[in-house]
Amino acid sequence: MHFAEQRAAPYSMRSPQTKRYTVDNNVRATHNLLAALVETGTDAALVHLGTMGVYGYGWSGSAPIPEGYLTVKVPTPDGDLEREILHPANPGSVYHLTKTLDQLMFAFYAANDQLRITDLHQGIVWGTQTAQTARDERLINRFDYDGDYGTVLNRFLMQAAIDHPLTVHGTGGQTRAFIHIQDTVRCIEIALANPPAAGDKPMVFNQVTESYRVRDLAKLVSSLTGAPVANLPNPRREAVENDLVVRNDRFLGLGLEPTTLSEGLLDECTNIARRYRSRVDPSKIIARSVWRQGMETAPDLVTELSAAPGGQP
Repeated sequence: MHFAEQRAAPYSMRSPQTKRYTVDNNVRATHNLLAALVETGTDAALVHLGTMGVYGYGWSGSAPIPEGYLTVKVPTPDGDLEREILHPANPGSVYHLTKTLDQLMFAFYAANDQLRITDLHQGIVWGTQTAQTARDERLINRFDYDGDYGTVLNRFLMQAAIDHPLTVHGTGGQTRAFIHIQDTVRCIEIALANPPAAGDKPMVFNQVTESYRVRDLAKLVSSLTGAPVANLPNPRREAVENDLVVRNDRFLGLGLEPTTLSEGLLDECTNIARRYRSRVDPSKIIARSVWRQGMETAPDLVTELSAAPGGQP
């Protein structure tokens, strides 16, 4: 399993230094591992945690995003040639850029050295507990809520737990794919048990179970908790609205039984976010990384939030 990469898109855009670190760490880690497998002759099936962000958001409209590959027709004087290619990459941050470079390295090493590789294009993880970690409080997982590492749904849950407005950036029309942490673990197990054969192209799984618009998630959490919603300037460069339809047939066909938001959200809100709200540092909540110079800065975001109905700086 390859998890050895800097994992946050906002952190990768914070400064020239974090951009360079993200490329140096992520690309080198992946290539070092591939080179080591070849040099040692280790017959190991590699499973890599990638991201749905390699596809970009809004590129395909309402067309379903396939699992890694796209069939295209190439016009020639003798007629069209049909080819299967990696889905065109459209990274939205330096972090996502490194994941697109990963998949190119995987394609090369699978073809050149017959490495067996599975790339998991994962959506946004929500939730904290798996069946195993729930057995003892000492095993509890991380619950990141800050502007760099906190995923959107976990951020909403923690904000609601401390009576902080739910911070929706822009219109909230961004549609994203989600998966519960228990399903993440199950998907990894399935991938490890079903590796590709030597000589096959890398196998790609879309590791997602549901898609939601950010504003709809905010409304859902607000309805459960009574927390107000604050619309803030968007620090990212991205489409104001986008559709997102994702294929995940392979995981479903191999036995994944998804945990849905409707099943697990209230429990997570009550038993995790509220239970540990005394540990929250409110100064870490506001997103401080911006995608380019001249965009809204952290003080502007704080001012916006304090002016929002029910808001607090």
